[in-house]
Amino acid sequence: MNTSAFQIRVPGSTANLGPGFDSIGLALNRFLVLNARQADEWQFHYLAQPEFQPRLSDNLIYLTAKRVAESRRGILPPYSVDVRSDIPIARGLGSSGAAIIAGIELADFLLDLRLSIEEKAWIACKIEGHPDNVTASLFGGLVVSTQSETGVHSARLSVPEFDFVALIPSYELKTSDARNVLPSSLAFRDAIEGSSIANVLICALLTGNGELAGKMMERDRFHQPYRAPLIPNLEKISCLAREAGAYGTFLSGAGPALMSLTPKTKSAAVRASLSSAFPEDKCTILSPVREGVQVRVSSLS
Repeated sequence: MNTSAFQIRVPGSTANLGPGFDSIGLALNRFLVLNARQADEWQFHYLAQPEFQPRLSDNLIYLTAKRVAESRRGILPPYSVDVRSDIPIARGLGSSGAAIIAGIELADFLLDLRLSIEEKAWIACKIEGHPDNVTASLFGGLVVSTQSETGVHSARLSVPEFDFVALIPSYELKTSDARNVLPSSLAFRDAIEGSSIANVLICALLTGNGELAGKMMERDRFHQPYRAPLIPNLEKISCLAREAGAYGTFLSGAGPALMSLTPKTKSAAVRASLSSAFPEDKCTILSPVREGVQVRVSSLS
């Protein structure tokens, strides 16, 4: 597609929501934004993260776009891309998932591939390895997915009317490190219990029952019990948030960010309590967003 300038906007996400391990994702109001214009060679400029300037050979957005192009026997025309992102890296808020979705959209738009949203979801899942963050960034809203060796199936649900108070530590936790502490298998009874908890969580969110949803978030059997030792003060944070009015607290994705499901009338109080107790960490109120990735032809000057 011969377009001199365009913009790609991708929401970040939180994943798992407790028991929805590798399945449930929710798009949030933190965004990865690419402003692209024609150039003589490929360049990426990370304007909001000056310390993060990966080489082209290590750039996940470009590598994803190149992979999609090559799979369709296409060649990407060179563009200069200004990147702005308020999604923190390696904190459990879907930074890599958003980058993958941006790369897919980049190739789809530049080569006019006209990929369906289902095709985009499957490409993203094959790259990321699991569907929760990428499908939330792609579709927007609350998305429940299952992935097999041959495909991915997703259901997009209504957006829950709650706030999510995020406590984002200053330290990073790589997904690979967080996965290394997980067991290779679960006992049959534990798996049944974990699955039933996830089922109740979704029903509670869809019916607006925040109190029940919060309880289910904290009863996860799949990943949080194993990752808890990697997150200092997790129990203290959960208790403080609950005392200030939160329904429940869960590990966002692989962490280390923690999310507290909170009624909108209590989110400011929860944020104030956590900020006071952990002044060195960033605490912010996030909201779900209905829209997924968007591409707009722009008149950048």
